Amino acid sequence: MNMTNIFLVGAPMDSGKKRQGCRMGPDAYRVAGLAEALTELGHEVHDLGDVAPDVVDLPEHEHLVSLPDCVGWTHALTRVAQEAAGKGMPIFMGGDHALSMGSVAGMAAHAKAQGRPLFVLWLDAHSDFHTPQSTASGNLHGTPVAYFTGQDGFDDFPAPSALVEIEHVGMMGLRSVDPAEHAALADQHAMLVDMRAIDEHGIKAPLVAFLEKVRAANGMLHVSLDVDFLDPSVAPAVGTTVPGGATEREGHLVMELLCDSGLVTSLDLVELNPFLDERGRTAKLMVDLTASLMGRRIFDRPTRSF
Repeated sequence: MNMTNIFLVGAPMDSGKKRQGCRMGPDAYRVAGLAEALTELGHEVHDLGDVAPDVVDLPEHEHLVSLPDCVGWTHALTRVAQEAAGKGMPIFMGGDHALSMGSVAGMAAHAKAQGRPLFVLWLDAHSDFHTPQSTASGNLHGTPVAYFTGQDGFDDFPAPSALVEIEHVGMMGLRSVDPAEHAALADQHAMLVDMRAIDEHGIKAPLVAFLEKVRAANGMLHVSLDVDFLDPSVAPAVGTTVPGGATEREGHLVMELLCDSGLVTSLDLVELNPFLDERGRTAKLMVDLTASLMGRRIFDRPTRSF
C-alpha cells in the first residue's frame, strides 16, 4: 500500500447513550499503539489531539439523551472532518457511534467538493437508522445513518451540506435491528448483510460487490467500524454486546479486502469502552484491524500475550 498521510482525530464523545466510558476510547487507542503500528507500515501519522464539542444554545430534551452535546459534537466533527480530509486520511478515534453524524457529514461535504460521491460501509451489529422520533431509548448513537442520509426529524441538528444517498450505504454484520428501523429500511435500497447471510455465503462476496459499486461510481469510501461488529468473545469492550458477531478472522479479511481495493478515504473506530475491556485486548484488536486496513498482511501480525 502506498504511503498515506493519516490524521488521528480524537473524538471522546460519550453523549450518544446513557452508559458512560467511551470518552476513554481515544487514549486507549493511543496506549494500544495505533500511531506506532501505522508508522511502522510506512505511513506518516499526525495526531491532532482531541476535539471538543461546540457550545450550542439548546435545552436538554425530555426524552433524547444529551441532545445539546450531540448537536455540539456534530458541528465540531463536521468541521474537523472537512479540514483533515483536505490534508490526508482522517481516522476518528471514538467515542460512541453518534460521532459519525459529524464525521460522515464532513466527509460527504469533502467528497462533494471533489465532485465525487461518498459511500459508507457500516460495520455494526445495529443499523443505527432510528430518528429522534423513533428511538425508544433516546440514545442518539442509534441515529447517525438516518441523519447523514437525510431522513426527517433532525431539526435541532445542523443540516448537512451534502447527504449520503441511502443506495451508497452498505451495512454488514447486522443482528440487532429494531422493528421501526426494519420498517424504515424496507423502503430503502441500502446493502444489508446480516450475520445469517455471512454464515451462509461468507463475508467476501457482498463486500466485493459493494466495492465494485464504489469503484464504478469513482466514489470515496468511509468505513465506520463499531466494536460490536465483532463477536463479544473477541471484543468485549462495548456496552452493546450482541452475540454471534464477526470473528477475528472475518474482521481481518474485511480489512485486507478494503486495503486491496484502495478505495478507503476515512475511518471511524467507535464504541470502544475501555472500562469494559480485558487487559486492553479489544483496543489492541481494533489497532490490529486498522493496521490490516492500512497494509499489514496476515504473516506480519504480531503475537499478542494477555
